[in-house]
Amino acid sequence: MRLIGIDPGTGILGFGVIDRLDYNSLQIIDAGVIRTPAKQNDADRLKIIYDELRAIILQTKPSVMAVEKLFFAQNVTTAMSVSQARGVILLCAKEAELEIFEYTPLQIKQSLTGYGRAEKKQVQEMVKVILKLDHIPKPDDCADALAAAITHSMSIGS
Repeated sequence: MRLIGIDPGTGILGFGVIDRLDYNSLQIIDAGVIRTPAKQNDADRLKIIYDELRAIILQTKPSVMAVEKLFFAQNVTTAMSVSQARGVILLCAKEAELEIFEYTPLQIKQSLTGYGRAEKKQVQEMVKVILKLDHIPKPDDCADALAAAITHSMSIGS
């Protein structure tokens, strides 16, 4: 099974594509970020996200998308912007007929580290270990997207 994990963002959107070879074996296929210029208007930024994410999905052909759910306590402007990006992300997934699963940051931390209040660095280290990588994927958005994909892989059992 091929999964794509997404860490939503308007300025930087993280993505990570993995194959689940069997219950205990995952392989990274592709990972990175989609960046949009900060000075561009929202509509242009969303179009970039749509075009680039659609191309990644067409190229890597996942069957499932795992998306990190939003959790904001303070900045309403950022929440609105990221919500718009999430709409584009979900549209891309639906157009590609992907199953969509959403996980909170707490669920992702719990899944990868066994502790829902784990530090970001601990989650990133577990991404490295689980995927047998030489280094933690950078930037953080990329590692977070891979963590979402790994979380879904772990949630489906054997």
